[in-house]
Amino acid sequence: MARMFPPGAGPSPDPAGSHHERRIRSFQPRRSRVTKGQRTALERLWPQWGFDVDGLHKLDLGELFGDPELPVVLEIGFGMGEATARMAAADPATGVLAVDVHTPGQGNLLRLADEQGLSNVRVGNGDAIILLREMLAPDSLSGLRIYFPDPWPKARHHKRRLIQPEFLDLAAGPLRSGALVHCATDWENYAEQMLEVLSAHPEYENTQADGGFAPRPENRPLTRFEGQGLDKGHKVRDLLFRRR
Repeated sequence: MARMFPPGAGPSPDPAGSHHERRIRSFQPRRSRVTKGQRTALERLWPQWGFDVDGLHKLDLGELFGDPELPVVLEIGFGMGEATARMAAADPATGVLAVDVHTPGQGNLLRLADEQGLSNVRVGNGDAIILLREMLAPDSLSGLRIYFPDPWPKARHHKRRLIQPEFLDLAAGPLRSGALVHCATDWENYAEQMLEVLSAHPEYENTQADGGFAPRPENRPLTRFEGQGLDKGHKVRDLLFRRR
């Protein structure tokens, strides 16, 4: 079955051809069924609240959210969007730029935002690497959230993990000084890698005085992936760093 995309969306064109071939990307392709409710939300709300990560233009966040003064946090990979919607509802004074390639999750997040009257959520379809590199202005983001990214558990695949020095270099541009970077994972060796890579990067500093992991902040809801990990006996680790 061909992958389904929201109305007007599709595989992001690559304006630079082979130059954009990259080892790390922000997602692992998934295929699953789009429900009637999700499809309806996509058809009705995508023109208003959705956008394609196409790498062809700069994204004006003030125009996208209808408020040039609104602080915006980028969330990379939001699953079915339940936790994203809860965090957006709890903090209506912050815009949430949620990016994923999972069509059912996009539809579900749009549905939740509509049902809960959340005007501070926008949904992007595509690779967040392209968004960070080509579509966001410097100092335009107040935060970055990456919850339970693909752990690529096999050692030979660790190079595909998202949290790498090259990714942090890229994210540093759009993140303004003091922006909070919040990561979470239930894979112990990935957590250790995240801590090592973030601690070694000159553009980020740990918010924890001991230089270690952070307690789960109250504003981060338990996610579905987190529950699955806990059921398997995994220990969830949170990392809270700031852009210097």
